[in-house]
Order: sequence, then structure tokens, then C-alpha cells
Amino acid sequence: MSLHSPKEIAAIAIQAGVTKSHASVSTLLILGFMAGAFIATGFLLDIHVINSLPAEWGSFGGLLGAAVFPVGIIMTVLAGGELLTGNMMTLPVAWFARQINGLSVMRNWFWVTVANFIGSIAVAWFFGHVLGLTEGDYLKKTVAIATAKVNADFMHAFISGIGCNWLVCLATWLAFASKDVVGKIFGMWFPVMAFVAIGFQHVVANMFIIPAAIFAGYLSWAEYLPNFVAVFLGNAVGGAVFVGLAYYLAYRPATEKVNATR
Repeated sequence: MSLHSPKEIAAIAIQAGVTKSHASVSTLLILGFMAGAFIATGFLLDIHVINSLPAEWGSFGGLLGAAVFPVGIIMTVLAGGELLTGNMMTLPVAWFARQINGLSVMRNWFWVTVANFIGSIAVAWFFGHVLGLTEGDYLKKTVAIATAKVNADFMHAFISGIGCNWLVCLATWLAFASKDVVGKIFGMWFPVMAFVAIGFQHVVANMFIIPAAIFAGYLSWAEYLPNFVAVFLGNAVGGAVFVGLAYYLAYRPATEKVNATR
């Protein structure tokens, strides 16, 4: 079969978490930078698609933008990258299975957050600000999206973050299901497209769009911080609890099976 069963996916996810927990800091920084840049590039493509569409297209235009955003996570998974939101599922599920400790989870999340942020703001600065790809004709859309995100109160941003990473980690879960490249792409595409079309908040995507507005002279880092905290926590709950814990409790893959793949 070209498809893993859900129980096999749970074992694969645990092994992925174990492998990630052993990565060196330099590896996490390099691959984290790449993932942050990939997600930012996907968002940049989204903005360029929706900005040129007629206003009367309404939500259909948003759907077209959402349809191109998944290129970021596809590059992350297939080319190699350490993305915080995906790690919010794979590291905790390995912890639930008692394959790693809580300190390993925090270590990974810390370095990947730093690296994702650097990669995201690098794209926001060099491509968005210096090249003007989020300014000029695109400035109004950039500022509108960023302002809507920072203006959400803590609870709304937190719940939105849960919804986002529930879908993003399901995309990762479906990528684990397939044994071929095409299957992985299709598995990831639709959940990611769904979270973007709905308007849920993704902590790494926000690392691009909000700084892009800040670099353009709108908003401030102080306005961004509460959003970062709320969305980070929401994404953590969405990935660790609604995907990682839920499927671990449902399938409880045998520890010996996980160890055999190490």
C-alpha cells in the first residue's frame, strides 16, 4: 500500500518527535530559518495573488490566495525545515509516549521559534521592504491583514490559533500518511488552504506579515507582542492537544514499535 494506517502514522509522528529532539542547535537554526522563510514566501505569494483580484470577487479571491499559501509548508516538509507549528505536535506526542522529556520539547520549541522568526523577518525586510513586495501597490493589503491580526483580543487570537494549528498539524499528519511525494502534497494542501481561507492565525505566518507592516511604518513591536503570545499558546494547544494527544490516546502505538524505528 502507498498509505500508512492511522495507527502507523501515530508511530511515525512519535519517531519524528524523537529525531527532532536529538537535532543539534545549529541544525535547528539552519532548518528553522529555512522554514520561516518558506512560510513567509507562501504568505507573500498569497498577498500578490489577492491584491490583483477585483474587489467584487469577494471571498472567492481570498480562496485563490489561500490555494497558493500551502507552497510554504510543502517546501518545509519536502525540502527540509523545522517549523514551530508542526513541532508543536510531533515533540509533544513523543513526550506523551515517554520517548523524550519535557525539557527536550522546550529546547526544540525555543530554538525553532528563534530561527523561524529570523527567517520570516528576513523575507519581510529584504523581499517585502527593500524590494517593496509588501509595500507600494501591496501596502494597503499588507497593513489591512496585519492590523486585523493585532487588533484581535487575546481570547479571539488564542482560539483562532487553536483552529489554525489543528488544521496545520492535520496537514503534517496526512503527509506522514503517504509514502509518495504527490500524496504528501495533496495531504498537506487542503488543510493548510482551509486554515488560510477561514482566517485562523498562524504564529510563524504572523512573524512575516506583522513585521512587514512594522517595517512599512505601521503598527509597532509593542502591538505585536500580545498577538505573538496569544497565537503561540493557541497554536501549541491546537497541535499538542487536538492532534498529538488526541491521536496518541486513540491509537497508543506500542513503545517497542517506536523504539524499533530509532
